[in-house]
Amino acid sequence: MKTVKVGNIEIGAGLPKIIVPLVGETRNKIIEEAQLVAQLDCDLVEWRLDFYQDVSNFPQTLSLVKEIKEIIAKPLLATFRTQAEGGEMALPTEDYFALYQALISDAQIDLLDVELFLPAEPVAEIVAAAQANGIKIVMCNHDFHATPAKDEIISRLRKMQEKHADICKIAVMPQNAADVLVLLSATEEMKRNFSDRPLITMSMGALGMVSRVSGQVFGSDATFGAAKTASAPGQVPVAELRSILETLRVE
Repeated sequence: MKTVKVGNIEIGAGLPKIIVPLVGETRNKIIEEAQLVAQLDCDLVEWRLDFYQDVSNFPQTLSLVKEIKEIIAKPLLATFRTQAEGGEMALPTEDYFALYQALISDAQIDLLDVELFLPAEPVAEIVAAAQANGIKIVMCNHDFHATPAKDEIISRLRKMQEKHADICKIAVMPQNAADVLVLLSATEEMKRNFSDRPLITMSMGALGMVSRVSGQVFGSDATFGAAKTASAPGQVPVAELRSILETLRVE
């Protein structure tokens, strides 16, 4: 399996990597969060741009990327989560892709989150442009309402591979414990039979929390931990996450 290297972090090798999101609405709050996260035991940082109230001001946003990078001294994943997949802010599709092209041209981020079900042609252009600039693509899909059937979860992850994602990610919402098992089983089967690159999978909410800490067993190569504010339901506080992952180590 191909691993993904960003800085001195190798995703897909060893324990699942810990990603902590920045979810501030203003520059000052984001800088404060970044200073906190820089002191935490995590491997990567995600900036959730859909929380940032001035995201449409591209020069200001790119300037803030530089500030965040200088503070965290860790690889940075940039994400604008659309409202259709649980994001905080509406942004016209053309503005979404314009924002991403600006981030790619600026070349300060290490990874870029792109949603699977956005229009295929501009997604392909973004993927190609990012990878040409050394930026890794995390392609993703989120279902905040239900857990699809196992075959459907696997199908979506395989489509991400076909679209040349460097890392394939899916997050689903369980209605019961059986749904959590569906997600874990789909992850294991995908990893065993189809995957040739890192996966990030999770079942959300309190029911699905076990999926966020058992990735080394089932095949998920990274997990998201909360600093102060979680960016999705069920995230484990990062202060506890490393200890749990070490306890569940299988090598």
